[in-house]
Amino acid sequence: MRRAIRLVIFGRQGAGKGTQCSRLAEHYHVPHISTGDILRAAVDEGTGFGLKAKAYMDAGELLPDDVISGVVDERLRKDDTRQGFLLDGFPRTVAQAEALIDMVGEDGVDLAIDIDVPIRVVTQRMRLRGRDDDTDEAIRVRLETYEVETRPVLDFFDDLEKLVVVDGDGTEEEVFERIVDSIGRHAPA
Repeated sequence: MRRAIRLVIFGRQGAGKGTQCSRLAEHYHVPHISTGDILRAAVDEGTGFGLKAKAYMDAGELLPDDVISGVVDERLRKDDTRQGFLLDGFPRTVAQAEALIDMVGEDGVDLAIDIDVPIRVVTQRMRLRGRDDDTDEAIRVRLETYEVETRPVLDFFDDLEKLVVVDGDGTEEEVFERIVDSIGRHAPA
């Protein structure tokens, strides 16, 4: 029987995180749990936390940590996560990281992987996407926000000795192979 793998994936915007998450979920046969997707699903399903999230969203307010954590907890309780999961977009704060550990236990997360791509490279990638909201100023603000908000979360997982930084500069296949290799070397047996 294949061992379950439970991963948390981080990466700056433009790092190719979405592509890698999809590939990893398929490779390990685990659900790719994206915060945006599960929030929409929880709202559509009318779950307890989905209704709370909808009230905040309808009011145009940011969701508090306990509501986001509650939506993730509801999702992690579904049967398809028994053989593992891949979290994308959660946790984003130390309070959310602590809530995740409360949900699944310290051994309930195998690794937190940071797909590290230099700022100059992700900036160039985002410019090339050609989206209207990818102005130089908007890109700069998003990248600065990521650094400020995410660094403490990465430090949290580093303190738990679960953080692995993977070089995300290269082709999609090269990065994927680096991530899988790092998981093979660092995930508990």
